[in-house]
Amino acid sequence: MPDRELLTHAARAAGAIALRFWKRDPRVWEKPDDLGPVTEADLAVNDALERDLRRARPDYGWLSEESADDARRLTAERVFIVDPIDGTRAFLAGEDTFAISLAVAERGAVRAAAVYLPALDRMYEADAACVLRDGRTIRASACAGIEGASLLTTRPNLMPEHWPGGVPQLRRSFRSSIAFRMCLVAEGRHDGMLSLRDSFEWDIAAGDLIARRAGAMVSDRTGGALAFNRPRPMAPGVLAAAPGLHSALIRRLTP
Repeated sequence: MPDRELLTHAARAAGAIALRFWKRDPRVWEKPDDLGPVTEADLAVNDALERDLRRARPDYGWLSEESADDARRLTAERVFIVDPIDGTRAFLAGEDTFAISLAVAERGAVRAAAVYLPALDRMYEADAACVLRDGRTIRASACAGIEGASLLTTRPNLMPEHWPGGVPQLRRSFRSSIAFRMCLVAEGRHDGMLSLRDSFEWDIAAGDLIARRAGAMVSDRTGGALAFNRPRPMAPGVLAAAPGLHSALIRRLTP
């Protein structure tokens, strides 16, 4: 079974577990260092994914938001990068836009990806052969610049101190799940997404491949290329956008 197919099967099975807890008042804890909430659903989904994916690919490394980091992943040729529930706050609020985000990275680059929204039964997937939403090919926007563009981002990201080249005037929207935001860019429903905060690899790995394969440009907040399975699994922000919009935003962001 190819990696993409393995990821989509695992995501659907994990989604069924997540839905057993959704809107049913799951137990919740706050992570240390202001890293946000984690629920018993996150942990149950993570346990199932780790069991099933590592059983299928025992030689792959493992990097997950809800697992203790294991330095052995750094010497593995391929590694699973997993966010069991991306958008936990949306999940707790009973919203339907939380996602399960799964990727396989090889030598720093993502080679297969799946992002599944269980409450919507919506699957995004990509590898070298295709990029799909629910089995249909998707394509990023052809937006050529800032004027009239739609950007998924938080309001604080548009404060003047972040934009030495001038705050862009565009239409702003938001979704809790970073992976879902990147997929919305991939299918052209929004022209771009931006997070200026440091971004964990498990939030962005699957979305990186899906957006790039759909024709978007993806980088960190400075325009640098993303790389995965690093010792410190974080990127300095993330920007995924139609190529023209991406270039225009980077010019505004960098002095």
